Amino acid sequence: MCGRYVVTNPVAKTAKIVKKAINVHNTENYNAHPQQSLPVLKKYINGNTLELLKWGIIPSWGKKKDFRPLINARIETINEKISFKKLIKIQRCVVVADGFYEWKRENKIKIPHFFFRKDKKTIFFAGIYQDDQFCLITEKSDINISKIHERQPVIIDEKDIKSYLNIELEAVNILNDINRPNLEFYEISKDVNKPNNNDISLIQKV
Repeated sequence: MCGRYVVTNPVAKTAKIVKKAINVHNTENYNAHPQQSLPVLKKYINGNTLELLKWGIIPSWGKKKDFRPLINARIETINEKISFKKLIKIQRCVVVADGFYEWKRENKIKIPHFFFRKDKKTIFFAGIYQDDQFCLITEKSDINISKIHERQPVIIDEKDIKSYLNIELEAVNILNDINRPNLEFYEISKDVNKPNNNDISLIQKV
């Protein structure tokens, strides 16, 4: 799963592909976490917008229960799960990021790592949304990343955003056919474990 990531200057990073940014500013967030309102790219008839949506979807059937928001959706079952199968057809979104965090479990200790594109380009996570909420789509990790964690977010290139957001096309087929970017990673401080910690030191190599 992916439960934390980094996003800085999202308006500048999406200027060429977004027509309007709605209440989104060029801020720096080094510890984006569930239940935060975060910049998400959505498609409308007159162009793409960058909006703030809350990370974590609560399905309609879970609103009257003590339901934990869903922050990830598995690509392998997204067309089958009642919480996601309608959303992946008509309510797709793309989440802007610089990189993401994942933890490697060694015995009872979890060691955090920071992941980023080897070419240093902006990361675009494939996602889905419901009202003012969103979640990320994940897949089985490649061989390199599986050393740290068995799952990873589905990352697409900027050139693939248009196809993914085209609801006339089948989303899972598109995502499965897209070439994934090469990622690098390194160990970081456990300071990232506390959501209130939020500065550039979190992505420094240890």
